[in-house]
Amino acid sequence: MTKVTNPSAHPEAIATINATAKSAFFFQDYAGRQRITGVEIVELKRFNDDGGAITELGRFATGMHSQLPGFECKQVNYSEMEPNAVKAFHLHHRQTDVWYVPPCDKLLLVLHDCRHGSPSEGSTMRLVLGDGKDRLVRIPPGVAHGAGNIGQKTGRIIYMVDVQFSPNPNECDEGRLPWDFLGAEIWDVAKG
Repeated sequence: MTKVTNPSAHPEAIATINATAKSAFFFQDYAGRQRITGVEIVELKRFNDDGGAITELGRFATGMHSQLPGFECKQVNYSEMEPNAVKAFHLHHRQTDVWYVPPCDKLLLVLHDCRHGSPSEGSTMRLVLGDGKDRLVRIPPGVAHGAGNIGQKTGRIIYMVDVQFSPNPNECDEGRLPWDFLGAEIWDVAKG
C-alpha cells in the first residue's frame, strides 16, 4: 500500500477528491514482493479425465525429490484445519518442509525469515495455497511458517520433511512462536 500525499495531482485528473476520501486514499502496490531466500514454489501439473484427477506431488530417487534439488524426504505428514483456524508459527533449526494444499481447499500460508544474516532476514511472505492451484512450497530451516484456513470447509496440508519428528526435547527440531508474532492482522483476509 502506497500512501499518496496529493491524489488529485495526476496530470489527467478530471475529478477532485473530497477531504474525507483524500485522507484515506492510497494506491495499491502491484510491485512484486521480496521473496524469502530459499523459499521455492513449484507449479504442479494436474491431470483430469471424466473420472477425476491426479496430481503428482513428486518423484523420488533414494528419497531425493527430482523437482526440489537437495531435498531428501524422510517423513510425509497429513494435517487438517477447521475453517477459520490458525496454526502458527512453527520454526525449525534443521528441518526443511515442503507443503502441498489440495486445490479444493484454501489456506493462507505466512512465512517470515528469522535467519540471522540471511539476505531476506525479517521479510514476510503471504501466499494462498490450494484455491484451484496445484503447487509445492519449500520452506527452509529458520523460516517461521503457519497457516490460516480461509476456506469454508476443513482444509488439508500434505507435507514432506527431511528430518524425522522426535518428541524427545533433546532431539526435537520443532519450536514455536506466538500465532500473533507478526501482529494479529497478518491473518486478516485482504479487503479492498
